[in-house]
Amino acid sequence: MSFHDIRFPSEISRGAQGGPERRTDVVVLGSGFEERNSRWADSRRSYNAGYGVKSLDALNAVIAIFEERRGRLYGFRWRDHADWKSCPPSGVTSAMDQVIGTGTGTQTTFQLQKVYGSAHAPWTRTIRKPLAGTVKVAVAGVVQTSGLHFSVAPTTGEVTFLPGHVPGAGQIVSAGFEFDVPVRFDSDKLEVNMSGFQHGAIPNIPVVEIRL
Repeated sequence: MSFHDIRFPSEISRGAQGGPERRTDVVVLGSGFEERNSRWADSRRSYNAGYGVKSLDALNAVIAIFEERRGRLYGFRWRDHADWKSCPPSGVTSAMDQVIGTGTGTQTTFQLQKVYGSAHAPWTRTIRKPLAGTVKVAVAGVVQTSGLHFSVAPTTGEVTFLPGHVPGAGQIVSAGFEFDVPVRFDSDKLEVNMSGFQHGAIPNIPVVEIRL
């Protein structure tokens, strides 16, 4: 899939509107009871970047990004300011934030992930766009050193342990990190009414998460 490893300006995405979406079929039976079925195993996030555009310069920056991405053709990184860490947004990431696997003694690569919920039906989200330099890893509660014990692929979110430092059988592997959402523009056309914009009108700039 065509993807440009560049982030949409954070000062604009900070004011955007949007969040996760799921697809659920609901059938109401004659008795009044319901049958519900989830069509998607994973949620998908969508945003309207127009809410973050507060100046003509910001609008010009969005147009430049749109043109370089060729509309919907290329994906890019997006900072979801409500959900961008392995811990709550106001917290400090720790190598013990998220369990990403259990060692076997031979498995060298582990995928970054984040778990939502706990008691009833927790959902595990695959993290494929971590922020370079922010990934912290621990094995059996012992913090590891990047470059010495492990390496991270910021384009895929895979943690690879280096020879001599592969987690032993039964050892819990955990991680903390910051991450972006892979997205694309959800339209090949941007419509901006300049007279309306000057009076506070919000341009419609749809952005949608992509699966990698």
